[in-house]
Amino acid sequence: MKSFIYDDSGQGLVEYALIVALVSLVAIAALQLLGQKANNSLSNAATDLS
Repeated sequence: MKSFIYDDSGQGLVEYALIVALVSLVAIAALQLLGQKANNSLSNAATDLS
């Protein structure tokens, strides 16, 4: 049981998984923010043209 507690062989994989999760959350938030602004800009341009 002691060797199981002190075994850190999966530590790197967990760290990479956390980094990927954090980067994807930031990317999703940025795309949602920029997507809304792009939608508003296109809607304004369509309104101006009509």
